[in-house]
Amino acid sequence: MTGTGGRWIATTASIWIQCFTGASYAFGIYSSVLKSSQGYNQATLDTVSVFKDIGANAGTIAGLTYSAVVSKGSQRWIRQPWVVHLMGAIQFFLGYFLMWVSITGIIDRPHAGFMCLFMFLAAHAQTFFNTANVVTSVHNFPDYSGTIVGIMKGFLGLSGAILVQLYDTLFEGSPATFLLMLAVLPNLISILLMWLVRIDPGYIKDEKTYLNGFSIGALIVAVYLMILIILENSFALPFWLRILTFVILLVLLSSPLGVASKAQSDSLLNPENMSSTGMPLIDESEPIMQETLSSEAANSVNFHQCWSNGAENKDNTEDLLKSGEESDLFQAMCTVNFWLLFVVMLCVLGSGMATINNISQIGQSLGYTAVERRSLVSLWSIWNFLGRFGAGYVSDIFLHRRGVPRPLLMAVTLAALTVGHVIIASGFPGNLYIGSVIVGVCYGSQWSLMPTITSEIFGVRHMGTIFYTIGVASPIGSYILSVRVIAYIYDKNATAQQSNLPETPKEIGAEISGRTMLEVSKLSEVLRKELEIEQMLVMVVNVMPGVGLVLPEEC
Repeated sequence: MTGTGGRWIATTASIWIQCFTGASYAFGIYSSVLKSSQGYNQATLDTVSVFKDIGANAGTIAGLTYSAVVSKGSQRWIRQPWVVHLMGAIQFFLGYFLMWVSITGIIDRPHAGFMCLFMFLAAHAQTFFNTANVVTSVHNFPDYSGTIVGIMKGFLGLSGAILVQLYDTLFEGSPATFLLMLAVLPNLISILLMWLVRIDPGYIKDEKTYLNGFSIGALIVAVYLMILIILENSFALPFWLRILTFVILLVLLSSPLGVASKAQSDSLLNPENMSSTGMPLIDESEPIMQETLSSEAANSVNFHQCWSNGAENKDNTEDLLKSGEESDLFQAMCTVNFWLLFVVMLCVLGSGMATINNISQIGQSLGYTAVERRSLVSLWSIWNFLGRFGAGYVSDIFLHRRGVPRPLLMAVTLAALTVGHVIIASGFPGNLYIGSVIVGVCYGSQWSLMPTITSEIFGVRHMGTIFYTIGVASPIGSYILSVRVIAYIYDKNATAQQSNLPETPKEIGAEISGRTMLEVSKLSEVLRKELEIEQMLVMVVNVMPGVGLVLPEEC
């Protein structure tokens, strides 16, 4: 079915799988019953949560599996992403089902270590679904990788809010039953749809128009969920209204099928507008600078391997780039680009996770009401989505029309992230509303920029492996910044400020929170400057072709 319209159906199937497999974002629903049924203290529950974060980000095995499955050396009948989906479904079921039987008492209370393993399995499955959907989409739409990654990552970001709506409608007050549903429903959806997710590269004249259709559908769903969250946090909705709003949500989620059907029918009715080579036909309105991008990525890798490996690797690096062979994990890890992205992931996503993990406590110290704090936490998924979707979409526009590289946009988001942390630290009235929006959007943007930049620097073949190896930095950064930095600074200042009786608790909390977030903002500013220096070096190599040949000898 290569070159027909199968990739549009594949995209729709991937979107629906993404919508229901982001269960790690719904941990807050069943964490309380997990704590009470197993007799955990807060430290033990936090440990289980850490394994959730590790599982959801350590996707190297998923990437290696995908690379092995789709390689030319594998058997033809398994050379499709359904194998990766199936492995994810098995882990997903085992993780949530074993947690359910533990909570309901069907089996004896397991040791906390086993519960951490169950949680890890359930969250780790998410990396298999995500890898299969995102990397396949990049294969199918190589010219608009930023847009398609933003769509996929955006719907995954919305999955938490979608699952919360499902819980509020059908399982409210029964988190244990919700766990059983997580073990069954997402797996059922994935197994039914995974056969449709196929690598099917091609190009049609109005490709961007149909991708924009998916984007509009995603935005409509996000706006609808935001309205629902605000209404639910402000009013007590009757059961019939909850059912109605959820049915409307399902109707909105079906919109990608209409876009795919239109695109596929146009592909079949107008075969002259379609190319099965994956390269666009003539399009004067929006030229695709694929050769330029490939050259920039090659020069970038050549330059940074020179710095990291020395002059003795010059011949190997040049042979690699001339042959057009894509980098594997080991080759990527020998470059400065890999470790720069790793540090960015560690600090930026670590600071973002640290913010959301502590935003309720910060709000309480600043005098925000319980309803306001709950709204801040609930709306985080919407800002996260806007960052994921918007960064991918906007980066494609700037890249195709202006030739602006994605790392420059990443530097801009880091600067904005610094501003967001400073606003949260300021303590003025309403600061958390403004600051959480900025931090949430900038945090989400990294989830679409990072895999897209990874594919452009190191190639698509091992994209999943390399990106998820970089992604290991996210839970590490969360632990360092949440536990070793924020918690330490907060406790230290709280002890010192409690003796200052003239100040009110709100004033004490504002000062402590301000000092804490200012420390976090410094990390974002340092990273922004590093990325600007990096971008300047890459631009020098790209603008002066002769430099790319001289620099390795000087190194």
